[in-house]
Amino acid sequence: MTTVVEVIAAACVVVGAGLVFSAALGIVRMPDVFVRMHAATKAGTLGAGLMLIGVAVQSGEPSVVLRALAAVLFLIITAPVAAHLLGRAAYISGVARWSGTRLDDLAGKYEGSSHRLRAHERGPDGG
Repeated sequence: MTTVVEVIAAACVVVGAGLVFSAALGIVRMPDVFVRMHAATKAGTLGAGLMLIGVAVQSGEPSVVLRALAAVLFLIITAPVAAHLLGRAAYISGVARWSGTRLDDLAGKYEGSSHRLRAHERGPDGG
């Protein structure tokens, strides 16, 4: 007989697997590195997190639950940081952007040799 816990665990794993699949599909189908990175980071993190939560719910053992929650927390903390660093490295390296990209907020704001972002110029009101 299937219990409510098994149904919740199965739903988490199936939805998580679907999100991981959509992340993989996004990596293959998206036009440039920046959009691919976005697909991998958002859907991949959420999908892997849901799968880990499903395993934790199914297991019910405190040690497994604690490890799964630690892994989810690690994913949530590290994925955005890694995506930011990869995006910045790609931008500074001059990786070609998709021709449909309409806005480039960083154009002309990086110093040439040091690759540092220039400080915002303040207006007369200080903001």
